[in-house]
Amino acid sequence: MAEKQPVKTLDCVGLYCPQPLFQTRQGIDSVDIGEILEVLADDPAAEEDIKRFCKRTGHTVISIENNNGILRFLIKRNK
Repeated sequence: MAEKQPVKTLDCVGLYCPQPLFQTRQGIDSVDIGEILEVLADDPAAEEDIKRFCKRTGHTVISIENNNGILRFLIKRNK
């Protein structure tokens, strides 16, 4: 099965804690349930912050990639 494509991308590169987390919170609310949000960030704290946020709120982190210091998150909205 092919990976579902994100319906929206948030570019948080150059932003530092807590901005990537705040933008992810707003971004996940702007997509429909079952859709995927892509977040790009280079803040070292973003990985732990976003994983913790998704666990607490019930969303699914589908993948996290690190491309030369740029983190790419795919997050599925579950509710």
